[in-house]
Amino acid sequence: MVAVLNYPSAEVERFLSAVTGRQVAVDPELERRVREILEAVRRDGDEALVHFTRQFDAPEFSAAHIGVGPEEMDRAYEEADPDLVDVIRRARDNIYRFHENQKASSWFMTRPDGCYMGQMVRPVSAAGLYVPGGQGGETPLVSTVLMTAVPARVAGVPDIAMVTPPRRDGTLNPYLLVAAREAGVHRIHKVGGAWAVAALAYGTASIPPVDVVVGPGNIYVSLAKKMVSGRVGIDGLAGPSEVVVIADKTADARFVAADLLSQAEHDPMASAVCLTDNAGFAQEVVAALEAQTAELPRQEIARQALSRYGAVIRTRSLEEAVDLANRLAPEHLELVVRDPWALLPRVQNAGAVFMGTHTPEALGDYFAGPNHVLPTSGTARFASALGVETFLKKTTVLAYSLEAFQRDATAVVSLATLERLDAHARSVKIRMDEKTSASA
Repeated sequence: MVAVLNYPSAEVERFLSAVTGRQVAVDPELERRVREILEAVRRDGDEALVHFTRQFDAPEFSAAHIGVGPEEMDRAYEEADPDLVDVIRRARDNIYRFHENQKASSWFMTRPDGCYMGQMVRPVSAAGLYVPGGQGGETPLVSTVLMTAVPARVAGVPDIAMVTPPRRDGTLNPYLLVAAREAGVHRIHKVGGAWAVAALAYGTASIPPVDVVVGPGNIYVSLAKKMVSGRVGIDGLAGPSEVVVIADKTADARFVAADLLSQAEHDPMASAVCLTDNAGFAQEVVAALEAQTAELPRQEIARQALSRYGAVIRTRSLEEAVDLANRLAPEHLELVVRDPWALLPRVQNAGAVFMGTHTPEALGDYFAGPNHVLPTSGTARFASALGVETFLKKTTVLAYSLEAFQRDATAVVSLATLERLDAHARSVKIRMDEKTSASA
């Protein structure tokens, strides 16, 4: 199921190419269908939302069901287990404390000549959170609610909207509603799929438009986000899950195998790679993977992922292992070694880093505080986790005094003339001429 490869080798290079090059092929017919859905929502609004929701989610759905009212929210708390509500609140508080440190402030600077400039930081006016339904509402993705809503709340977004597909009876899982209220969501709409993304981007009678759309989803949702990008901001396009675990002989092979499988069970396209400098440990990980996979309810998915995009690679050193990890630029990187802090400075490309034996990736997924909406498919080379900055925009401010203008005017005219933008040059010259006339 999983091969042990030795680096450097042509075999490893082929494997790395397969992992970094894996893409879900998009059927042109699927793209056409998503475009039709977007256009239908733009044209028909709530009528289109009801049509698609009846077709795919809730057969008796109507426009009156789109919004979630106070009574439904109160009923959710009555149905929810108080102990789980407490866990949700504890997770929310951890996520809030972490993201509080990401706040950005406006700043301004002045120069002796009276020139004044700076940057205003403001939240977007409205943010849309897409939360997948999770097996017809039976596996509520509470963590996604918290990870998308809390940063928006910390950023100060005044209108936070959540969309998520209803269950067959037109209701939502109560834990999704509880998590939304606890995280500070202002409005909840029971629509999902590409039509929900369209509603957030274009607006309907029931769903006011937003400025930013974030959150994971299936291929329909990802394509819809891609197509509305530019009209609204998006956090990125979610690809298959991935983890790289760098481990030495001090690690427990059972722990490493469990962490690899935590990603492999997501999707047949998921990638799970162990990098180690110890040949004996590599064999222990392979044996542990075989044993643990046999016990998984989702073992078929895990086996497909591991057989295609999983490997245990033996490197000549841990430093070399980090270099390989940087090439993969994984969503999740675990450093399960004697001294993870010694390796951390070498890490250049990773969505999130998990340090040491007692920091499995699942802690970050649910509870610790850092965001679990991370760059995938190698985009950690240039992209970052979803955070407070996703919901902020920055506006520069500039004010010149007469003295500063006189000093810089000729230089600006020269550059504008070089670029043959005469009107730009004239907008400065006319002020220079006015000053000359006034002096005369």
